[in-house]
Amino acid sequence: MSSGSRSEPAAETGTETATPTETATPTETPESTPESLDDWLDDANGYDGEPRRFGPQSRPTVWVGQETDSGLAFDPPVIEVPPMTLVRWDWTGHGGQQNVVALDGPFDSGRTNAQPGTKYHYFFEETGEYRYVSEPNRDDGMKGAIIVKEPPSSGNTKVDEWLAAASNFEGTIVDRTDTDTATVSAGVEGNGGQYAFGPPALKISTETTVRWDWTGDGGPHNIVSKGDGPLDSELVAEEGSTYEHTFEETGTYLYSCKPHQGLGMRGAIVVE
Repeated sequence: MSSGSRSEPAAETGTETATPTETATPTETPESTPESLDDWLDDANGYDGEPRRFGPQSRPTVWVGQETDSGLAFDPPVIEVPPMTLVRWDWTGHGGQQNVVALDGPFDSGRTNAQPGTKYHYFFEETGEYRYVSEPNRDDGMKGAIIVKEPPSSGNTKVDEWLAAASNFEGTIVDRTDTDTATVSAGVEGNGGQYAFGPPALKISTETTVRWDWTGDGGPHNIVSKGDGPLDSELVAEEGSTYEHTFEETGTYLYSCKPHQGLGMRGAIVVE
């Protein structure tokens, strides 16, 4: 069992009213629901097939009533979070009355509401898949899911914590310790578009030069160290652009594309 705390949106004011802690379980698929989560999400408005991933200590926000070409949606419609994450839903005020209701009942925002600024939150403790809908627009594709799972693990705590939000990181640090030059592509598929580094994590030896090659996709990107690290490139979008740095000292170097860091465009270099 997992515990979940919730709050119900007030219909007129858009404020929160706290309610007692509840007990929740992952979604148990009823006979009328497809067994596969992907099948169930096939007609979810605004879903491109890739969950938005969030790392530990994050507090994701899902917008309720986002307008898309296919209809009203949750935005993002599907998120992946680690256990012990508080997820918040914020009403946009678009599309009239909305609510947030889990299929099997572990969370329920209560009566429908059209007031922008209304908020509802739920604390997810146990791994599992939690499917939910907005009841007034359920048949029109306003549905979503929270996937609660342990983040990928490479054994390097600094790398794992930093890259937990990167959708293309699966716990592998690519070994390039036997080369003098290693290459990373900037603007590969991931994080809901061309907003990823490939590979996201490298292991190299000292005196190795890493070169970042721009794909030209995903808009302008740069390479900037977390904290006081040595990486600091210009913000460019052109395909074929490059940036290089030779790593002389051992350590774990974390970096990101500043404009897209929040989406999960992050990388790591481990120097041995």
